[in-house]
Amino acid sequence: MSIGIWQIALIVVVVLLLFGAGKLPRLMGDFAKGIKSFKAGIQDGEAPPPAANQQNASASAAPADESKAIEKEAATTAAESTSAKKDEAAKS
Repeated sequence: MSIGIWQIALIVVVVLLLFGAGKLPRLMGDFAKGIKSFKAGIQDGEAPPPAANQQNASASAAPADESKAIEKEAATTAAESTSAKKDEAAKS
């Protein structure tokens, strides 16, 4: 019992009827992307990329950068409120 040409032709006709001729290229493209992603995932599992080490180093530096940004924002807000108080005093 091997698959003959008529069985393959019948499968192709059924697939075309289900998905339509317009969706079939997109479906095959998505299938190919999935296979490529799977292969890349297998290769990444064997040897970690060197970029992963750099990401870990930058992740530890991120909180310091965040605290500097918060301090700068607080200083800007304080300066704006002081300026607003001076404007109110000048109007009075």
